Amino acid sequence: MNKELVIVIDFGGQYNQLVARRVRECNVYCEIYSYKTDLDKIKAMNPRGIILTGGPDSCYAEGAATCSAELFSMGIPVLGLCYGAQMMMFVLGGKVEKAPVREYGKTEVMVDTGSPLFYNVSPATICWMSHNDYISETAPGFEIIAHTADCPVAAVQDQERELYAIQFHPEVLHTSEGSRMLHNFVRGICGCSGNWRMDSFVKESVDAIRRKVGNGKVLCALSGGVDSSVAAVLLSRAVGSQLTCVFVDHGLLRKNEGDEVEAVFGPDGNYDLNFIRVNAQKRFYEKLQGVEEPERKRKIIGEEFIRVFEEEAKKIGSVDFLVQGTIYPDVVESGLGGESAVIKSHHNVGGLPECVDFKEIIEPLRSLFKDEVRKVGLELGIPEYLVYRQPFPGPGLGIRIIGEVTAEKVKIVQDADAIYREEIANAGLDRSINQYFAALTNMRSVGVMGDERTYDYAIALRAVSTVDFMTAESAQIPYEVLQKVTSRIINEVGHVNRVLYDVTSKPPGTIEFE
Repeated sequence: MNKELVIVIDFGGQYNQLVARRVRECNVYCEIYSYKTDLDKIKAMNPRGIILTGGPDSCYAEGAATCSAELFSMGIPVLGLCYGAQMMMFVLGGKVEKAPVREYGKTEVMVDTGSPLFYNVSPATICWMSHNDYISETAPGFEIIAHTADCPVAAVQDQERELYAIQFHPEVLHTSEGSRMLHNFVRGICGCSGNWRMDSFVKESVDAIRRKVGNGKVLCALSGGVDSSVAAVLLSRAVGSQLTCVFVDHGLLRKNEGDEVEAVFGPDGNYDLNFIRVNAQKRFYEKLQGVEEPERKRKIIGEEFIRVFEEEAKKIGSVDFLVQGTIYPDVVESGLGGESAVIKSHHNVGGLPECVDFKEIIEPLRSLFKDEVRKVGLELGIPEYLVYRQPFPGPGLGIRIIGEVTAEKVKIVQDADAIYREEIANAGLDRSINQYFAALTNMRSVGVMGDERTYDYAIALRAVSTVDFMTAESAQIPYEVLQKVTSRIINEVGHVNRVLYDVTSKPPGTIEFE
């Protein structure tokens, strides 16, 4: 399959991953790169189209993120979004100024349906605006193809050069026909055929893995989560008995999860993965003793994972490759894609640590978003209950415990989380809420239990609704369910006297606490 590529050039916008995700929904492969990426590198990738993201700057300000005018003369269709639209106009000779009326939120936009960008779009459509500046004068060669009551230039085009710029955000769900607009750009204007599909991905990945591995031995880091499970089964299909899967129980798993993982993937399970379980709880607790800073905890857990794998590799003989379930959001959030700042490091991103004994790391899911990983899992025949299992971070409860990690704290959050998940399932909400879990805060407060004063921890409950895990809203759990969860946690879990519900969206928060 000839992989058609659309590039998203990131100018620091909060929706960079979401833009790429929407392009993938058009069955077109997409990658994110910083605006600082060398133009020759972009040319060498031979993209079918380029999309410029939003950003926090004013394009006319000194030091603002920008690009060369050459980008617009390479014969490649370009679509600018919000800041990307303003910057395109500014670079090509138009004028951008502070808007007399700021637009924010859902706005009715009148569009020219004769434009290929707005093919099959309603003449009056609802779009998501978020801008303080506006295009006061279009660049030479462009015509206006959309406007609002307060924004005379909501979209422009130079159809001959295949350059398009829109002031709103088509990538967010608040823009009612945004997906159609992006489909018009990548499938219509860019001429992509839409051949990025998960059945093709599985076949190509299996073939590529076989070529890379040859007769080598492979060690897979199996956590039991969706990503590592799909990676393990994909590798098993590719190299069979050359694969050994090591499951490290680091003592930071959900309640009873170690035994559940072994039941599915172990000798009595459904897969022949040469499964090895390593019980390393004490080792991880000792390494984390006294450590409170989130990034340090992540790095310690990740480093210790590698050390355990090295030791297991030596026991089974020469091992050439290490497999990890890295996915694309891990890469971008670790600062390795796009222009966004490092949100959090991921234990499985960044290459081999010092002194590693493996020749190379294989990350077969590195280019996929979470929902694409689930589709691959179904293509591989993995049961739905495993494919749609609740997401769980590699560092486990280490990042759902604020502050120092101890065995006592782990038991508290395990017990609270088990109650929470049980009651969500009892209420029939387990498939409608995209992610939910309990976290242990580092806050202790006064309470009264049994006529006695207590001074104990607060549990925070988190539940979010999301399409792509790039943005998320807090789930609206019925109050009676939250009441029942709270009552059970306080009555059944030791050292907890308060339960809080987190209603923060992403952004500004992240889904996980650390």
